[in-house]
Amino acid sequence: MIKTVASMELPVGEKFKIQKNRIEAEHLTEGVKRISIVTGIHGDELEGQYVCFELLRRIRQQEEKLAGIVDIYPALNPLGIDSITRGIPAFDLDMNRLFPGNRDGNMTEYLASEIIQDITGSDLVLDIHASNIFLTEIPQIRINELHREKLVPLAMESNVDFIWVHGASTVLEATFAHSLNSIGTPVLVVEMGVGMRITKAYGDQMVDGIFHLMEKLGIWTGNVTPVRAPILSDDPEDVVYLNASVGGVFLPDVRHWERLRKGERIGRIIHPLSGEVLDEVTSPVDGILFTIREYPVVDEGSLVGRLLRKKLE
Repeated sequence: MIKTVASMELPVGEKFKIQKNRIEAEHLTEGVKRISIVTGIHGDELEGQYVCFELLRRIRQQEEKLAGIVDIYPALNPLGIDSITRGIPAFDLDMNRLFPGNRDGNMTEYLASEIIQDITGSDLVLDIHASNIFLTEIPQIRINELHREKLVPLAMESNVDFIWVHGASTVLEATFAHSLNSIGTPVLVVEMGVGMRITKAYGDQMVDGIFHLMEKLGIWTGNVTPVRAPILSDDPEDVVYLNASVGGVFLPDVRHWERLRKGERIGRIIHPLSGEVLDEVTSPVDGILFTIREYPVVDEGSLVGRLLRKKLE
């Protein structure tokens, strides 16, 4: 059942609408569990669009196995998705810095408030993001250390490759996930793939994980796929950032999620006009490459990758 979560009139007779699709068991009992799948906060992150479609498709194939409520919010920023814009068009605002919002505030604050009110009380929320157009990320969950005790056990059941517990930051206080986690509604933030693209394999992996979580919560009684055991990182020293030493065109030699030895070449930065190799990017430690540059043009200081420091056998 498609429902409107929030709507506002726009100029020239148009209407801004945020909608969700609710699928629920035929016979609901008291204390029934609810999972919410949220994506599209950033209009240039499209990986979650396939997840929403595939999750709905699989549920409908065996709807009799559903024992709870599944709420799917494919586009919290529909204008951004329609215009291929990361933020809310015309307002030049990052929607993920507006929460928890204010019902009596301006348009964007009102919308944020209505979203929070509608999702509050879910037994679990997955906030699905992609990377930007510059980087590709393996499927991972990022958790603020303030909420690790509650969220890490859930993340371990989600079928991602990597769980990154990071330090608290004041900027996170205005995010969708932090706002809900702070009031007791658990939110897992998923990052995967690349901006403006859909990586079907990652989407399928995530949907398998969602069904596994639904089974754990008692929302799904059908068969589920066993999930992979993710690597957990909770030490800031574990993550090594690779930045370009010069500007040029970055040509990678490896793919992300590869195990690299210290000194192994990750890629080259070249100069197309002179034909020179300006720099060779090598791994500074033994570890696993979990982020890799997707957009080849780099400036000095541009991020070209992230490594998870790990002793290799």
